[in-house]
This record gives sequence, C-alpha cells and structure tokens, in this order.
Amino acid sequence: MGLLINQKLVNDETGRQLEKLCPFGAISYTDGRLEIGAGCKLCKMCVRKGPEGVVTFAEEEVMKVNKDQYRGVCVYADSDHGVIHKVTFELIGKARELAKVIDHPVYAILIGSDTDENVRELLEYGVDRVFVYDHPELKDFDIEKYANCFADFIERIRPSSILVGATNVGRCLAPRVAARFHTGLTADCTRLEMKENTDLVQIRPAFGGNIMAQIINPYRRPQFCTVRYKIFDSPEKVENPTGTVERVQIKDEWLESSTEILAVHEKEKEMDISEADVIVAVGRGLKSADDIGMVQELADLLGGVVACSRPLVEAGIFDAKHQIGLSGKTVKPKLIITLGISGAIQFTSGMNSSECIIAVNSDPEAQIFDVCNYGIVGDIYDVVPKLIKMIKGE
Repeated sequence: MGLLINQKLVNDETGRQLEKLCPFGAISYTDGRLEIGAGCKLCKMCVRKGPEGVVTFAEEEVMKVNKDQYRGVCVYADSDHGVIHKVTFELIGKARELAKVIDHPVYAILIGSDTDENVRELLEYGVDRVFVYDHPELKDFDIEKYANCFADFIERIRPSSILVGATNVGRCLAPRVAARFHTGLTADCTRLEMKENTDLVQIRPAFGGNIMAQIINPYRRPQFCTVRYKIFDSPEKVENPTGTVERVQIKDEWLESSTEILAVHEKEKEMDISEADVIVAVGRGLKSADDIGMVQELADLLGGVVACSRPLVEAGIFDAKHQIGLSGKTVKPKLIITLGISGAIQFTSGMNSSECIIAVNSDPEAQIFDVCNYGIVGDIYDVVPKLIKMIKGE
C-alpha cells in the first residue's frame, strides 16, 4: 500500500497547498515537482483534504490462500538427544483445545534419531498422528537439515496452525521455516484462541507490556507461533492412545547442509528457575547486594530458589538466568514470594500463573497486590527476618 502522486496535476498552487497541509512536513514541492519523504505517517490527510486526484492511496493486493486446503493443529516435538522438552506436552494440551473448536486433528512432528521412545510419549498425550523424521544424521540439531524436514511435512500435510516451544531450538527453527512459506510468526504468545474460520488468535504483550496484542494471520497458512515453557498446563496422559505413526523416508538432499558438526559438548546443567516449586523473588526493595543473604536464607528454609526482577539484573546484582518476566523466564511454582517488587506487567506476566503468590511491599498501592493471593504491606527488611524466625520456630 502507498501514496501515489499524479505529477500532471501538480502546479504551484496544488504543490504549495499540499506542502502546507502535511502535519509531518513530509511533503515537499521543488522545481515544479511534488515529493513525499520518509517522514510520511500515512495519515492520508493529503488524500482527504488535498486537491482532488493529486495524491491518491493505493491498497496493496493481498495474496490469499484457500483455508480449506489446510487442516490440523501441529506441535513441533522439541527433542534433545532423546529427551522431549516439557513445553511440547503443554503445547499438545493447548493444541487439543484449539483443534476441538474447528474439529481438526492434532499432529506432532518429531525430528531426530532413535525416536521410538519419544513417539510412544507423544501418543500418550493424545496426538492423533505423529510424523517421524528419523535418521542418524539428525541426531544433533542442524538448522538446515531440520528445516528441510519440517518444510517437507508442511508441503505434504498442510497443517493450518503450528505451535513451537520457545526454546533455543524452537526460536531458531520456527522463523526459518515460516520464512520459507512466506507466512507470519508470532513469538512468545501468552494466550491462544481459535476462531471457527480456523484463524488462530495469537495473544502476546506488546509495547513493553502495556497492551495485550491480538494477532491473526488471515491470508496465509500455516500459522506459526512460539510459546514459552510454563505458559500452559500439561495435560493428563490418555489411557488408551489411538494415534497413528507415519515414518517418513528421508531424502538425501534434505541432509545437505553448509554446516558441519564436529563435536557436541554437554554443557554443565545450570539452575533453572522455571522448574522450581518454590521461588523467593526480590526486586528494587533490595538496597544492596550485601543483603542477598537474608533472601537466600528464606529460600533455603522453604526449599526454594532465589529469583529477581529485571532492575537487579541491569544493576549487575543477579545473572539473567534468575530473571522472571517478559525479558526473562516464565515460572509457575507452587509458591512464590515477591519481595520489594512493584508488580509491573513486565514482571507479573512471567509469574501470574503461580499456584500461590505472597507479596511483600512497602507501598500499599503497588500493582503486585492486584495479582497476589496474600499481601503484606511492609519493608522487606522488617518482614523477611520475622518470616525466617517464624519458619525456624524461634
């Protein structure tokens, strides 16, 4: 879409009139020629209020697909050396909900090597069909090989929607495959809804978390989105799985890659706050890094881990792996205690699904009290030592 200028209708009168009319100063008239610069905001004031026919607005022709040719809600089974990431099961549960609205099947695509055990797990969670791309050369993740297999699945099966976990692999693979099919991708969705016309409503925070944007892709298929771990609940296993398995014959050209994996070194396992059942999270209320000890003591007594909000990472007090929120990790513990955290949506969107939230803040108007189950108005330096004594029975 864009603005078109009919230079034949441009003269000193119309040129000067349009130049003055533009509220952004984007229109210039020089040497008998009218031009629209980069400052144009497409407000279309020049079209509506300017001399008739001099500037017109042209709508871009939108390419559309036949939605009826695409069927099924697919989940990418994120597997690392034989272990399926738990976000996959959460997405299968959501896929089943979405598919029920439009009476579509639920698919899973699994790429890897020696996948028999993984296939059995996927079927136990209620997948209707599992498409398996199994080959020794797919043991280690190679973006080109995996993308080739993924593309074959889409070309042959034509799923309507594809859900991918926002893991390191998922965030790398999903946009590459989506780009191949000239379709959109919404990253880090926090909610998903399905319309009866098969449009997937992809909901995520936008503009720094100030709004929840509802994004749809009505003209292209498949619809791609990524979702973080711990956003949705993992479903119960089905008692008698009825799903089927289709093992795809791997073609040699799919295994061509410009990257050669020489060796794979296991990284030392780090603490993952997403897996914790109990979290003590601290924010700006912490006056000094020297005071972390009391927070750690409270977490240790509860059998939990310490986490933080973004300001403490920016201050260099905590490593980013401890951060909760839009730019950190999403958590869903049984208990979370927030200490001196105001409760901006950038933080709460990453923890508001916790089973029990206890908030401590000196400001009685703090936003955190809107999402917590129990609130304590007070300074963390007064409250935390008392909590520690209570737990110790002193």
